[in-house]
Amino acid sequence: MGYVDEVLELVSKRDANQPEFLQAVTEVLTTLRPVVEANEELYRKNAILERITEPDRAIQFRVPWVDDNGQVQVNRGFRVQFNNSIGPYKGGLRLHPSVNLSIIKFLGFEQVFKNSLTSLPIGGGKGGSDFDPKGKSDREIMAFCQSFMTELYKYIGADVDVPAGDIGVGGREIGFLYGQYKRITNLYEGVLTGKGLTYGGSLARTEATGYGLVYITEELLKDHGTDFNGKTVAVSGAGNVAIYAIEKVHQLGGKVVTCSDSTGWIYDPEGIDVDLLKEVKEVKRARLTAYAEARPSAQYTAKKDANDHGVWNVKVDVALPCATQNELNLDDAKALVANGVFAVCEGANMPTTIEATKYLTDNKVLFIPGKASNAGGVATSALEMSQNSERLHWSFDEVDEKLHGIMVNIYKNISSAAEKYATKDDFVAGANIAGFEKVVEAMLAQGVC
Repeated sequence: MGYVDEVLELVSKRDANQPEFLQAVTEVLTTLRPVVEANEELYRKNAILERITEPDRAIQFRVPWVDDNGQVQVNRGFRVQFNNSIGPYKGGLRLHPSVNLSIIKFLGFEQVFKNSLTSLPIGGGKGGSDFDPKGKSDREIMAFCQSFMTELYKYIGADVDVPAGDIGVGGREIGFLYGQYKRITNLYEGVLTGKGLTYGGSLARTEATGYGLVYITEELLKDHGTDFNGKTVAVSGAGNVAIYAIEKVHQLGGKVVTCSDSTGWIYDPEGIDVDLLKEVKEVKRARLTAYAEARPSAQYTAKKDANDHGVWNVKVDVALPCATQNELNLDDAKALVANGVFAVCEGANMPTTIEATKYLTDNKVLFIPGKASNAGGVATSALEMSQNSERLHWSFDEVDEKLHGIMVNIYKNISSAAEKYATKDDFVAGANIAGFEKVVEAMLAQGVC
């Protein structure tokens, strides 16, 4: 049995109750075979794969808070600090009922390689809670965030671990979290990213993940003789990533015809109206039914169940899954291929199942995984850290230009790694290998730790 298979068997036994984490580890380690086999003696002697699949620490804690009825509520909080070989732990906080240790570990593991790909000095971590911010008042959100930070602050710091936002955590939540951190520690430092512009936030941070996704997709298209101009695009989700991916696609001449939320999805053959979508989702915090009511050309379809992914049944040239993990399954991949999709690039974290990814790549669909294509968010978070450290504030155009350069560089790196170790255009292997090599080099240099 080879080294990769030995470690996969070890992790499968050790973490048998963590399906999302096992899925991520399996996907990564399987694609790392060429580079591992070329260095097997060195990696085995130093237990590289065992160390890189085991987080430095996984912290779980109780989060008690009081709702508007005076009732005490209790949630679980998590922070997984996975690997800091190349810099402080960096990764978002997710607030969603589905959050558990498996999901946080999978996200933290992926974050190690994603952060490495940015070429910025940041390690990988992730955190969050099973708290659901939907339907909560601002006071309830503040009560939860203050209680959450009262425990979390012990484990983070500007040079230790710098969380950011993720699903359920936007500017409001980051503000409450930062206020409590400052209150407890009496420190005004860049310990969180995604902050408001009046207290250390960065311009272009809100747009960064969506814009970055489109920048790397545009680079992919250019490398294959085309671009977004005139292309029809499917996008899932209706949060920050989806909204700003749609906006940037339109700026580059493409037309996005779908978006979705947890209750249903929109098909708008005239192209998604970004200003209306922002009004519905960012201002009113409403469902997509409100979009359909205000847009005569839009068709709204309610989801039959959690596995209803109607956005992928539309004929498009490019698909950008921007909602959540495992939202694009094998049946969805078959529908996309049947409709002639040219490229699929992930805006969310692991939104495509392993079976769907294989089907897409087997059918010659260009595919870039999230650890590369959605790295724009964490890259801009790292740029926010730099601004905080230097007490500087860069213009939107300065940040956007740096973001564009980072995403172009990521594409070049994953493309080069794919050609060297795997097959041309195998960007899954290319992303994993390019991210892995930098982390391993740092781990070896720092000894057994």
